[in-house]
Amino acid sequence: MPTIYLLGLIFGGFILLMLFFYFVPINLWITAIFSGVRVGLFELMFMRIRKVPPSLIVRQLITAQKAGLNVTTTDLETHYLAGGSVSNVIKALISADKANIELDFKQAAAIDLAGRDVFEAVQFSVNPKVITTPKVAAVAADGIQLMAIARVTVRANINQLVGGAGEDTIIARVGEGIVTSIGSAKTHKEVLENPDKISKLVLERGLDSGTAFTILSIDIADVDVGQNIGAMLQTDQAQADLKVAEAKAEERRAMAVALEQEMKAKAQEARAKVIEAEAEIPKAIAEAFKAGNLGVMDYYRLRNIEADTSMRDSIAGSAKPGKGSKDDK
Repeated sequence: MPTIYLLGLIFGGFILLMLFFYFVPINLWITAIFSGVRVGLFELMFMRIRKVPPSLIVRQLITAQKAGLNVTTTDLETHYLAGGSVSNVIKALISADKANIELDFKQAAAIDLAGRDVFEAVQFSVNPKVITTPKVAAVAADGIQLMAIARVTVRANINQLVGGAGEDTIIARVGEGIVTSIGSAKTHKEVLENPDKISKLVLERGLDSGTAFTILSIDIADVDVGQNIGAMLQTDQAQADLKVAEAKAEERRAMAVALEQEMKAKAQEARAKVIEAEAEIPKAIAEAFKAGNLGVMDYYRLRNIEADTSMRDSIAGSAKPGKGSKDDK
């Protein structure tokens, strides 16, 4: 029993010793002291309790102190707990200090927490970046389409990184400026002869205001001739006018057909009335006979007149050209 009890004490002591060295990183504390960084032993222990990795904080603090930066453990802990990248901020501060760029820890931490790569931004401030726009199509005043590609050289604006617009805004604004510049040209030949004119006009518009970049230059890399938009529009307008004219002509033809049908209907109605009136003639003759107003001889003379009229009509019809008349012979 004493042996088991002794083994239990040894095992318990070993566990306690491991927990002590875990929460009190003495090796890290010794490294900080020899590196010239003042970090309290209890301060490292409290970092463990706050779930902040002491090794990360101490390493970055040593790096900052060796680079001559004035950074405290509280600053690094606060930034880590806020979800920022401590190592990225320290690298950015060192790079900015070596490049004589004004950047303090508070500003760098704000840029990092805003979701931007602060170290990359400092690099862009030292080494400008070239942004290539996609093909921008625009039409000159003479109706010829031109497609231009521009290369925009930008440098990061540290003071505008928080809240400033990104690369997409720069590309959109440059594209808008190219469209406006080409559209204001009288002919497409002016643009082809002087493509740098587009760059000057676009650069004068101050397209980098409110963005996270400063535009250094805008260079037109390529200009291609596209379609003759003016001629296409005129062709489309002519086709549209032709369709309108055809529609109006069809409308007039339909109205003429309707009028002809109406006139035929009226003629048929008139013929029907004539036939109806002719049908009343025998009745009138019969009534005249009954009343004594018409005699037999009068009736025969009337019939003779009708026969004579019919004969003259037939003779007149047979005497027309093409019917075997003397004129044809």
